Amino acid sequence: MSRNVIHTKEKQIKVGIIGGAGYTGGELLRLLVHHPNVIISFAFSRSNGGKKVSQVHTDLIGDTDLSFTNDAASINKSGIDVLFLCVGHGEAKKFLTETKVDDHIRIIDLSQDFRLKSNNKFESREFVYGLPELNKKQILKAKNIANPGCFATGIQLGLLPLAKEGLLNDVYTTGITGSTGAGQGLSPTSHFSWRANNIQAYKTLNHQHLKEIYQSLHQLQSGFSEVPIEDGGISFVPWRGDFTRGIFISSTLSCKLKINQLHDLYKEFYQDQPFTIYSKEEIFLKQVINTNKCVIHIEKVGTKIVVHSAIDNLLKGASGQAVQNMNLMFGLDECQGLQLKSIAF
Repeated sequence: MSRNVIHTKEKQIKVGIIGGAGYTGGELLRLLVHHPNVIISFAFSRSNGGKKVSQVHTDLIGDTDLSFTNDAASINKSGIDVLFLCVGHGEAKKFLTETKVDDHIRIIDLSQDFRLKSNNKFESREFVYGLPELNKKQILKAKNIANPGCFATGIQLGLLPLAKEGLLNDVYTTGITGSTGAGQGLSPTSHFSWRANNIQAYKTLNHQHLKEIYQSLHQLQSGFSEVPIEDGGISFVPWRGDFTRGIFISSTLSCKLKINQLHDLYKEFYQDQPFTIYSKEEIFLKQVINTNKCVIHIEKVGTKIVVHSAIDNLLKGASGQAVQNMNLMFGLDECQGLQLKSIAF
C-alpha cells in the first residue's frame, strides 16, 4: 500500500502537485510521501499520465503506488487543501489562466511568476513571498505563497542580518550551482559531457533572482535599492558547477563591525529559525546537501567581510522550503517532514 495513505495523525492535509515529473516535483513527492500529516491526492504530469510515480522517480519504488494523472479538470473534485505548482517560469500563471482552481484551495507556486509585489496578484488571489526567515508572520496567515528562488534564498539569508542593521553597501557576490538548478529538460550546458570537468559564468550581473533579492533586502534596509541598479547595490556573478545539486555563495562588502560582533549579530537574528544556522567554523557544500538547511559563515580581513552561505537548491532552495511554508500555513511545526540528514560523503 502507498505510504502516503496510511498516516494516522489527527491533522491531515490533502495535496495536489502540478509538474510532478520534474526535479522539484520529484523532490516534493519524496518529502510528502513520508510527511506524517499529508495525503497526496494526485500528481499531475502531461507527459507521464497513467505511469506510476515510481516509474519516473525510480528511487520511490516501494514508497508509493501513486500514478500520475494528466486530467487537470479533476483538480476541484479531488478535495485537496493545497496545490503545489512545480512548473517553469511563466507556466504557473498560464496554468491558472487555463485551469480554474477553486478559491478555497491554497496555492504554493515554485516558479517566479508571483514573487514580486508588482505581480503578486492573480484574479482574487494575492501571493505572499515565502521566505520564512523574513515573512513568517505573513506566511502563517497566507492563502497563497510565492516560493523564493534558489539563488535568491541563499543570497538573502546571507545578507538579511546586515540589512536589518542598515549595514549593506556595495555587495559583490559569486555563487556556484549544480546542474539540477537548470531543470530536468536537457540543454547544451546541462549535458554530463559538457558539465564534467567544467565551470562557466552565466547571466553575469543580470540574473533573474536579483529583483526579488532587492525587494526583500529593502524591507529591512529602506535606503538600499528596491530594484537592481547599474551602479552600486549587488553585483552578482553566478556560475554553473560540475556537480548535481547545491549552491555555495560568497558575498563581499565593507563592514566596520568586529568579527565577534558579526557572530553575535547573525546568531541573534536566526536564533528562532530552525533551518538557518550560523557557524563560526568554515562551511562546505556537503553540510547542506539533502537537507532544508542554510549554513552561514563570515570571514573578515581588514574592513572587508565575506559572507558564505550554502543551501541545497532542490530543498531549501525549492521543495523543502515549499513544505516548510505549507507547514506554517496549516499550523504545523515548520520542521514537520523535514528532519533530513545531510550526505557527508
